[in-house]
Amino acid sequence: MNNILKSIHLAIVFIALLSLARYSFAAAEKYDIDATHSTLGFAIKHMQVGTTRGGFNDYTGSVSYDPDDFSTFNAEATIQVNSIDTKVEARDKHLKSPEFFDAEKFPTITFSSTRLEKRGEGTVIVGSLTMKDITKEITFPVLISGPVKSPYGATVIGIEGETMINRQDYGISFSKALDNGGLMVDDMVKLVIEIEASIKPATN
Repeated sequence: MNNILKSIHLAIVFIALLSLARYSFAAAEKYDIDATHSTLGFAIKHMQVGTTRGGFNDYTGSVSYDPDDFSTFNAEATIQVNSIDTKVEARDKHLKSPEFFDAEKFPTITFSSTRLEKRGEGTVIVGSLTMKDITKEITFPVLISGPVKSPYGATVIGIEGETMINRQDYGISFSKALDNGGLMVDDMVKLVIEIEASIKPATN
């Protein structure tokens, strides 16, 4: 009799754990990045005195997010290199060339998160950034806002943050030396994200 009761108890515990797992999975909702209300940008020092800014206009991605369970977080993005935009056509053409991104050979930049975690008072996304077939782990301090409901019925979150990477790590090595020994194009690049992602209401 004791063995039967123990078996029943274990079965109840197992079923409860499965139910909890299903609830946690369902709570992590998938949001699609809304490129019309988002920015994927960068900034880099030029001649050690100025800053050149740019971004990408063509990208897709999604975020799975539950504010109460960071373990379910996942973020993916694919950027089309040919959509690079610094507001100067000649410069954009140079950036697409083999001296920089080599867009013909490496048409996309991708990011895939590995985890979301609390660090001190902030939140960071840790993931893999791939450019020119070189993958490096990066850490992105972020502020995640929402979810909120839009007037049109969509559920929306916001993600903002910035981090620094060394372009040399990704084989983007073009530069010229200045008379004072510095570089015309700095090695360190600031990446900036300002993302809206949404779940659109179901339509019949």
